[in-house]
Amino acid sequence: MKEQTVCHIDDMQPGELRESVLGRIAIVVCKTLDGEFYAFTNKCIHQGGPLAKGKLCGAPQSDNPGEYTFCQDGEILRCPWHGREFDVKNDGRMLANPERKLPSFPIKIENDYVIVYK
Repeated sequence: MKEQTVCHIDDMQPGELRESVLGRIAIVVCKTLDGEFYAFTNKCIHQGGPLAKGKLCGAPQSDNPGEYTFCQDGEILRCPWHGREFDVKNDGRMLANPERKLPSFPIKIENDYVIVYK
């Protein structure tokens, strides 16, 4: 099993993204607003954009035409190139097409360090 220590849990603020590598795979680690960590390949499945250069944000939602609310704040990973959005708490599934998702990696917290493994 390959693993990589990314950082101490306090080195990342909620809403922050961090680039790292796992062997030869570029990854992005996300810390959501509730303090949970998630890891995905650092390459958008649309056209390969560097996700660590994107941002964790929310998504607009509409129940009535012309009326929008903001939901999932700090849980949506948005690609910087074309704005593709992925739900980090739902296995990295694309909002526009939930059948597609980012390759993800398990994370463990050990002695207050964030460790990604494969």
